[in-house]
Amino acid sequence: MPSGSDNTHVIVFANEKGGTGKSTTAVHVAIALAVRGARVACLDLDHRQRTMGRYLDNRAETVRRTGAPLVIPRHRTAHDDFEPAFEAMVDGSDFLVIDTPGRDDPYARMAAVRADTLVTPMNDSFVDFDLIGQVHPETFKVTRPSFYSELIWDARKARAKADGSTIDWVVLRNRLQHIEARNMRRVSEALDQLAKRVGFRIIPGLGERVIYRELFPSGMTMLDAKEFGAMGLGHVAARQELREMMAGLALPEPAVPQVA
Repeated sequence: MPSGSDNTHVIVFANEKGGTGKSTTAVHVAIALAVRGARVACLDLDHRQRTMGRYLDNRAETVRRTGAPLVIPRHRTAHDDFEPAFEAMVDGSDFLVIDTPGRDDPYARMAAVRADTLVTPMNDSFVDFDLIGQVHPETFKVTRPSFYSELIWDARKARAKADGSTIDWVVLRNRLQHIEARNMRRVSEALDQLAKRVGFRIIPGLGERVIYRELFPSGMTMLDAKEFGAMGLGHVAARQELREMMAGLALPEPAVPQVA
């Protein structure tokens, strides 16, 4: 089972649940890498919704319409042609960012095995947590890993057997509310417990902000500062979230962007 390329770092965004900000985060990571000067390609495996593909198509249309100097990674959508699409997008790329469907999908599983960094975004709720682990209803202590943790465990074993590589699994706490609540603390404690058992890292992602939903039609990201003009406090805070997320992903050079 091939892993990809010795020269290409493969980042797979995978979660069998929708509504976690997965595609928005994937696009922001791809653009952050491209802004840094890396050669970035994007592969959208959700051939039905095509959220990542549509986002980047919208970005290309904004460039065509306004002439704005926006970086646009190579991108395509694939599903049953995953193998040739993967090989084509890996070729000549420093990074390949793959967005997968928010459901069980055989090609998403194939992509997971090829990941160097596997990112699973989740909201701060036990509904989302249940995907990766189960908790006691009264103590909120982790009782066992769930099916998705087992799926990633199998992917890690397959990857190690194929080429001896390891998959860095990162759970991204996305769409965080900006008010600390008891539920957030309980989810945080459960994540810490489960991370020790199954071996993933936990980092903060992007907050729950209206601006992210407003950016999609134009394909813009929080890195396109010159196109925003004067930025409000919400924009500044969102850009800081992006900086912290990119630092937490700990991608190889030249991956860590210098966000102005």
